[in-house]
Amino acid sequence: MAVFPWHSRNRNYKAEFASCRLEAVPLEFGDYHPLKPITVTESKTKKVTRKGSTSSTSSSSSSSMVDPLSSVLDGTDPLSMFAATADPAALAAATDSSRKKRDRDDNSVVGSDFEPWANKRGEILARYTTTEKLSINLFMGSEKGRAGTAAFAMSEKVRTRLEELDDFEEGSQKELLNLTQQDYVNRIEELNQSLKDAWASDQKVKALKIVIQCSKLLSDTSVIQFYPSKFVLITDILDTFGKLVYERIFSMCVDNRSVLPDHFSPENANDTAKETCLNWFFKIASIRELIPRFYVEASILKCNKFLSKTGISECLPRLTCMIRGIGDPLVSVYARAYLCRVGMEVAPHLKESLNKNFFDFLLTFKQIHGDTVQNQLVVQGVELPSYLPLYPPAMDWIFQCISYHAPEALLTEMMERCKKLGNNALLLNSVMSAFRAEFIATRSMDFIGMIKECDESGFPKHLLFRSLGLNLALADPPESDRLQILNEAWKVITKLKNPQDYINCAEVWVEYTCKHFTKREVNTVLADVIKHMTPDRAFEDSYPQLQLIIKKVIAYFHDFSVLFSVEKFLPFLDMFQKESVRVEVCKCIMEAFIKHQQEPTKDPVILNALLHVCKTMHDSVNALTLEDEKRMLSYLINGFIKMVSFGRDFEQQLSFYVESRSMFCNLEPVLVQLIHSVNRLAMETRKVMKGNHSRKTAAFVRACVAYCFITIPSLTGIFTRLNLYLHSGQVALANQCLSQADAFFKAAISLIPEVPKMINIEGKMRPSESFLLEFLCNFFSTLLIVPDHPEHGVLFLVRELLNVIQDYTWEDNSDEKIRIYTCVLHLLSAMSQETYLYHIDKVDSNDSLYGGDSKFLAENNKLCETVMAQILEHLKTLAKDEALKRQSSLGLSFFNSILAHGDLRNNKLNQLSVNLWHLAQRHGCADTRTMVKTLEYIKKRSKQPDMTHLTELALRLPLQTRT
Repeated sequence: MAVFPWHSRNRNYKAEFASCRLEAVPLEFGDYHPLKPITVTESKTKKVTRKGSTSSTSSSSSSSMVDPLSSVLDGTDPLSMFAATADPAALAAATDSSRKKRDRDDNSVVGSDFEPWANKRGEILARYTTTEKLSINLFMGSEKGRAGTAAFAMSEKVRTRLEELDDFEEGSQKELLNLTQQDYVNRIEELNQSLKDAWASDQKVKALKIVIQCSKLLSDTSVIQFYPSKFVLITDILDTFGKLVYERIFSMCVDNRSVLPDHFSPENANDTAKETCLNWFFKIASIRELIPRFYVEASILKCNKFLSKTGISECLPRLTCMIRGIGDPLVSVYARAYLCRVGMEVAPHLKESLNKNFFDFLLTFKQIHGDTVQNQLVVQGVELPSYLPLYPPAMDWIFQCISYHAPEALLTEMMERCKKLGNNALLLNSVMSAFRAEFIATRSMDFIGMIKECDESGFPKHLLFRSLGLNLALADPPESDRLQILNEAWKVITKLKNPQDYINCAEVWVEYTCKHFTKREVNTVLADVIKHMTPDRAFEDSYPQLQLIIKKVIAYFHDFSVLFSVEKFLPFLDMFQKESVRVEVCKCIMEAFIKHQQEPTKDPVILNALLHVCKTMHDSVNALTLEDEKRMLSYLINGFIKMVSFGRDFEQQLSFYVESRSMFCNLEPVLVQLIHSVNRLAMETRKVMKGNHSRKTAAFVRACVAYCFITIPSLTGIFTRLNLYLHSGQVALANQCLSQADAFFKAAISLIPEVPKMINIEGKMRPSESFLLEFLCNFFSTLLIVPDHPEHGVLFLVRELLNVIQDYTWEDNSDEKIRIYTCVLHLLSAMSQETYLYHIDKVDSNDSLYGGDSKFLAENNKLCETVMAQILEHLKTLAKDEALKRQSSLGLSFFNSILAHGDLRNNKLNQLSVNLWHLAQRHGCADTRTMVKTLEYIKKRSKQPDMTHLTELALRLPLQTRT
């Protein structure tokens, strides 16, 4: 291809803008508008199908917009309406079901405010552990006495199954000894799975045997510290069994005509279901031992619904009385806990049985201090302080069930009964743990009096104060009692010698202090904590509690000038000597600051404290720090930097940024934020100080520019540096710092050869050429208004950039270089105009400097011809089968560039455009639709006054059809 000269067409930007504006069309009120609510007119037709009747039609209109999502919420979604149209009975059934569900929800006594057993399960298993060896009896699966055929009479089947149970109780089991706790847990899980497998294979008696065997384990207290966890594991199996039995009987009530509803009466259950249900209760009644008989019957308590309406209400008192036969107080209290749990699930409205369990428990509570229990503890070598904490899980659950939605009078009665037992500490602790926080808070002084009178043997008073503090964190005591409550509690807490006991209580009462008192009282509490936890470095064993104290303090002190004026706050932070913990605490402080600090600040107290906090976070970064952690720390530090403002004291602001750069030099996102902040500061300075102290302002702006120029090279991200060089150069240019702007742009140009072929984007390696193209396009837009340096040649920066682009090693199958050259051609065309498209205030661009000088235009056109030659040479290399599609695309793109920026009245340029048009279509690779649209555009432009020459061009641009 021959070399073609370039001639830019003259542009009238104002006229082009005017021609591109949308035509204004007057809109009458009431006409359609996309943001105007739609008026929907709905026509309803009612047809009467009775003989002799006529159909009538009625119309109704609504002025409100019909929202399909609102319709769904109203229950009239399209699918339901369609189903109702197809089958009217379906709509009635759906409506009835919805009504029943609403009634069921409304009548439910146990709501979301009742803490479920599942929430307590994990905590119990984690807390009550043992290193002693455990034993377990495993069912060996004797098959003696199994019925051989289905021809047995019902009485024979019952007799055979009872014999099987007798066989089980007489020794078809094996005792496993010397099990570790984990082995024990694994065995229990195996039994649970065996239960499910036996049930699935229709071995119902075997399933019952497994449940009986597991229930017997609850009578064993040989390793007493593990008993609460054993109770959790065994009752899991009982829950599984109860669910399987209930679902089995429920499924029997399904026949070909009806399905038993969720809320049914015994009359709805068929005879088969009732007979099966009775059979299960008869089997369980034949269990000889009390504990397994109680637990297994309690597990299927819900099945009484199939037999009679009063079945559950009759069984609960009987099962409560059965527990009286259990002699061991620990075993009996957990049995009551299980009965209360089952009762709350199946009949939460039956409060009498819950209350009876509580009062029976109070009557037998003195057994804890009896000779039998004391002798048992001696045999096992367990002290009373270790034995008593085994009770709270069961007691707390019983009290929670009783106190749930209970009237004040009942709670007061229960409190009085506890007093009659001599204010036993264990009992009082469970009352405070289970009763409503509001109930406890309003009677705080009464409870403090009871705590003072408690016998501390086995259960220390500081635990009672801790429980009281937990309630006061949830509910407020009377205002007149608040200071006295704090003094009474802290008198006990501050005397504690054991650091762990002390911090466990202090952590709870810090929240109460922060909630109701000023920084003076908070400072006193923090000082006391420091005093107790510093000796022998006791704080090293209490980092979780100390962290909670910090979180509670910053949760209530949102004014950080007040927070950091608390004298002991920073010394308290010094106790976090372990780096990982210290960093976590600093992160909590910064998160609170970012969340709650509403206005920028220059308070020296806040700045000094938070600089120390941020420095701590920054210094934790090392070679092993994860990228996510670095991003998190950078986000927090940047949040602090953004909130620091010295108003119009710009020099002080810059000094802060200088100090921050030295402190946070290892976190690149922080340095990037600082550079952006300094650039904004430079722009703000010029804006605010416009016309005043110009020399001082210029000097300050140059200082800001120097800050950026010094900081950018310390960054590692190549495109981060390139974009910051460009942005900082733009800021320097906007502030008339021309030499500094040139320095930034030259630095960016010299950095381009270092751009690697692949870059890391969010952990994945990506080709860099598309990012480089994007950067260069932005760079070209800036170079349009950059004036030439008087000591360098014409278009010095553009030439330097073209040299770098030419020398850069591009990918073999890449067209990005040509796309860049096309953008350069656009830039040079814009530079040849008499007046540029945009300018910077007080900066004379080349259109003002050269004033359309012919030498400048000649140099510009010469560069254009060089760029065109590169583009045409590349197009020539694409004349291969595998590259024809790329050649077509680039050819059409170059054609569009000439059409937009070139003067097509020049014959050679006109001929070049025709050649490119043919090249785009030569091998059938061009998109016909695109070509048609392009030709239509040319014909439309040819009708403009100064574009008539395009008419001839359009005639020379044929559309080739694919054959």
